[in-house]
Amino acid sequence: MSDTRISSVRGRRVWDSRGRPTVEVDVTLKGGALGRAIAPAGASMGSGEAVDLRDGGVKLGGYDVGRAVSAVNGEIAAVLAGKDAADQASIDQAMIVLDGTTNKGRLGGNAIVATSMAVLHAAAAASGIPLWQHLAQGRKVRIPLPEIQVFGGGAHAARRVDIQDFMVMCPGASSFAQALEWTAEVYLAAGSIMKQAGKLQGVADEGGYWPAFRSNEEALDTLVASILKAGFKGGDDVAISLDVAASEFGKNGTYTLALDDRKLDTSAMIDMLGRWCEAYPIISIEDPVAEDDAEGFAAFTRAYGDRCQVIGDDFLVTNADRVRKAAADGAATAVLIKPNQAGTVTETRAALDAGKAAGFGTIVSARSGETEDVTIVPLAIGWDAGQLKVGSFSRSERMAKWNECLRIEEALGRDAVFAGRGALGFRR
Repeated sequence: MSDTRISSVRGRRVWDSRGRPTVEVDVTLKGGALGRAIAPAGASMGSGEAVDLRDGGVKLGGYDVGRAVSAVNGEIAAVLAGKDAADQASIDQAMIVLDGTTNKGRLGGNAIVATSMAVLHAAAAASGIPLWQHLAQGRKVRIPLPEIQVFGGGAHAARRVDIQDFMVMCPGASSFAQALEWTAEVYLAAGSIMKQAGKLQGVADEGGYWPAFRSNEEALDTLVASILKAGFKGGDDVAISLDVAASEFGKNGTYTLALDDRKLDTSAMIDMLGRWCEAYPIISIEDPVAEDDAEGFAAFTRAYGDRCQVIGDDFLVTNADRVRKAAADGAATAVLIKPNQAGTVTETRAALDAGKAAGFGTIVSARSGETEDVTIVPLAIGWDAGQLKVGSFSRSERMAKWNECLRIEEALGRDAVFAGRGALGFRR
């Protein structure tokens, strides 16, 4: 391995999939290795996650990242100079201490996570092996089961429907390549159905079809019809996954479904989702109730956690302590893992490890504001997460990640093991 001490850290403004500014960081090591990463950005965000540093004001809608880039090129670059990129934990801790806040708000979660991931890439480059292999450290890994959006909603589609993501998973597939092929057939079928109904109106933030539906149930009915039209059996071959993102329309135990023009309390919300679980081939539900409704999470998990994985996203915000508490309380069976939600690679890994220790399903996830950066793919594989959520089956910032996973599966050849159905987190 060449010299892994950090020679330079350089940040710049680049642009994400929504045309908003974000932070890219290059880390160069004394041995010549280069690492590069870009911070993504979420639309629906948990209150406990690391926050982006934005410039505010009127320019670029207040989303500019001049201050975050300055933090990278100033304070962060100075404190990391000469440090060993191979010691990721030390690097990340140095940035956490330098920032000095609980949410990384002074330097910016966007500045810190881009730097943290760039350091990781640089260390892998110095070792001369692919990033996923650098992370695996000789341990056996699996190619993850993909979770792919067909219809976008919630904060990803101007709240046209209340539910944020209507997705498919392919537990019956025998490989990642086959799972993508099956998903492609379902996605095409969904587009055909919407076109025939005069409802094909473009795509939402993550590439799923724009949800021109009269009710949330109509989206579910259309998704089931798409699975059948594509020639698959719902549940066995291809199943449904939902990201309810209930924090976006629920607070203090009251849930306002704008599309259906009704208000529900926690019990009624759980009953509604339970009826959906019984009526449709749903095997995964993310954030079924709001992040402030821990008792609701536990109640939903008790009732339905043995038939679908119950994922905490806004509820757990890629935080190891929250994951451990949820496990102790029986308040989830799976955790979504987002590097920018935690703010550093080290904290992200800690949350994933806490999930594994609890017997949870672990799903590495992209954000609604994405880029060509594919870091989450080697993270999902190298850390053997078992599941990967990227968005839909269109738009290059999404396809770059699916295609990268295909390449790694191909490179592994006969040693490739597809996680498949076994990666799902159910109550046991």
